[in-house]
Amino acid sequence: MPPKAPPLGPEAAEALALHAVAMIVADEDLLVRFLGLTGCDARDVRQRVHDPDFLGAVLDFVLHEDALVHKLAETAGIGPDRVLLARMKLPGAQIDWTP
Repeated sequence: MPPKAPPLGPEAAEALALHAVAMIVADEDLLVRFLGLTGCDARDVRQRVHDPDFLGAVLDFVLHEDALVHKLAETAGIGPDRVLLARMKLPGAQIDWTP
């Protein structure tokens, strides 16, 4: 049995969302999709990168596609379920999920 992952608090959730921002910005096609779906522009991303509400929206974007969830989880060295758990720790979460 693998070791149980440590609890995920708001700071760790924000750090994972920042990792997701970096992943999105590094992929031009993904960035174009993100900007188009959110209505943000590059300036908004730079200005709001530390806003917990914005970071929650970033994880919402990632969670809409399994491939992105797995890519983020792999690059962050975590299980895919931790992406959803991180989303629950940020403002604006629409569901209550506890593993």
